Amino acid sequence: MSLIQYQTDTKEKFTVITFLNTQLSSNLVPELAELTTKWGNTEPKNLVLNLKNVQNWDEEVIEHIATAQGQYYEHNTSFVICELSDKLSDILDKTDYAELLNMTPTESEAWDIVQMEEIERELLDSDDMEFSLPEAE
Repeated sequence: MSLIQYQTDTKEKFTVITFLNTQLSSNLVPELAELTTKWGNTEPKNLVLNLKNVQNWDEEVIEHIATAQGQYYEHNTSFVICELSDKLSDILDKTDYAELLNMTPTESEAWDIVQMEEIERELLDSDDMEFSLPEAE
């Protein structure tokens, strides 16, 4: 039986996972790791974690989320967390991860970040962009 309760909403460019649990404790990290890996290998590969229902989380969970985010970006995909309560933000601020996480106040802003990062990747990966230096006279 799954300890993590969540809903998913798949869009064209990303999946939103909304946790239904109010507590994300360290014993959930293995299942959380499975979940983030699964969605990182499923189209669309960009992920938004909505934490609006979560009232408390352990530092091990925060550490896993930071690690997962790094893995997503290493694979040229986006990973954004959103809708942290003030309590979650306070807990996060006491860790070394506060500056590392890609966070937004609302889910809508998380969508915007994913879409902007997608556009950025498409532009950077485009082979039709040619830069030429002016010829010396």
